[in-house]
Amino acid sequence: MKAVVIGAGFGGLASALRLRAKGYSVTLIDRCDSPGGRAQVFEKDGFIHDAGPTVLTAPFLFEELFELFGEKMSDHITLIPLKPWYRFVFSDGEHFDYGGSAEDTINEISRISPEDVAGYKSLLAHSERIFDIGFTKLAERPFDSFFLMFKQVPVLFRLGSYRTVWQFVSSHLKNDKLKRAFSIQPLLVGGNPFDTTSIYSLIHFLENSFGVFFAKGGTGAVVRALLALMERQGINIMMQKTVSSLHIENGQVLGVHIENGDYIKADIFVSNADAPYLYSSMMPTLKLPFMTKTKLAQAHYSMGLFVLYFGTKRTYDDVAHHTIIMGDSYEELLKDIFHRKVLNDDFSLYLHRPTATDKSFAPPDCDSFYVLCPVPNLKAKIDWRQEGEKLQNKIISALSKSVLPGLEENIVSNFYMTPEDFKDDYRSMFGAGFSIAPLFRQSAWFRFHNKAEGVKNLYLVGAGTHPGAGLPGVLSSAKVVDAMVERCR
Repeated sequence: MKAVVIGAGFGGLASALRLRAKGYSVTLIDRCDSPGGRAQVFEKDGFIHDAGPTVLTAPFLFEELFELFGEKMSDHITLIPLKPWYRFVFSDGEHFDYGGSAEDTINEISRISPEDVAGYKSLLAHSERIFDIGFTKLAERPFDSFFLMFKQVPVLFRLGSYRTVWQFVSSHLKNDKLKRAFSIQPLLVGGNPFDTTSIYSLIHFLENSFGVFFAKGGTGAVVRALLALMERQGINIMMQKTVSSLHIENGQVLGVHIENGDYIKADIFVSNADAPYLYSSMMPTLKLPFMTKTKLAQAHYSMGLFVLYFGTKRTYDDVAHHTIIMGDSYEELLKDIFHRKVLNDDFSLYLHRPTATDKSFAPPDCDSFYVLCPVPNLKAKIDWRQEGEKLQNKIISALSKSVLPGLEENIVSNFYMTPEDFKDDYRSMFGAGFSIAPLFRQSAWFRFHNKAEGVKNLYLVGAGTHPGAGLPGVLSSAKVVDAMVERCR
């Protein structure tokens, strides 16, 4: 039997491998130049940049993909544990190093706010309880039944999932800087800490249990290793091919139309395309079920991303691998991004310096960077042809005055992406960085289901589906589909 996987993001890569392990003849189709989806690799003037995800957690989800075929991930990917996981730099110049070990974190908390040590321990213990339900028991379960969702309500209520991440963190910690540092995790999957359900606080325990890593050669090296595994297993990979629509008759997908006129048939289909884009633009003949139409009409999307890539003619050896630079404002800035949808003169930044761990990312005596700035998605009335250059200059100026002194004189080979690029390159609705936002009303059964509604043989993976965005989320979505698809006989 034949399977077609649409989209070569991590959800699509994992789905292709899992289908192949079930005995399907698999074709993987993607419109980008190379696999990885948003995990593309950009090279310019000797500088290498992982374009998308740079934080690797839950490595067992990658290990499983190699184990499906009797191989070991460690033979193909070298993971380097990071210490610290993140360095937070606040507007007054104070910093907080998070991660490495529980003791390291507690020592840092003691330095900043000794009275919050006990609160951090209780936060981590509560995060473990959320993890045991939200990840261990539910992340790999199909939520295509409202009854299943209804059964979980008492448990989720006892865990306080009706609270936001900010409310959860504030119930354990008092120091404002620490509350900011321990509430930013939803931003890693596209959510506002003041809106996102505290279910996502399970990330604290996930990081503490499995660590935070960087793959030697970057996220691109992980993609290349998975690509090589697919090639060894005979998966047909078609790049630079855009699926324009699905051919549906009598509630069943018969094939996919490619923009160049090709048509590919299969028995089952898995879509790693952005779920809202799939339903709104790739299935023109399908009369959408009521709940799907409602989800589309009422969808609240994640923020957009402005990503600036650059090299420097010198090294910044005191800058950590992952640095999060907090602006003066926090809640008001997030309101501007998620609700008012305007650009704020203030901003918070995530700075990635892979050369802190792997010198191959830059020429000798140079550094490679990217800086990610959360911005409103394309529902905002922002002309990025005008604002892109302005924001780039503001960010360079701010970094030059803080963690990268002299940047304005040392920056080279810089370029950037805006939400317009996410819309055009990845077909992301409204240029959202992480598909629909991780609100409670858009989680589990309320998220786009992993088995398409109204179509018999179509399955969905990726950020817009259950369990959500981020590498652990999209890899888990492939496990959900794996559990739903019958083995090819």
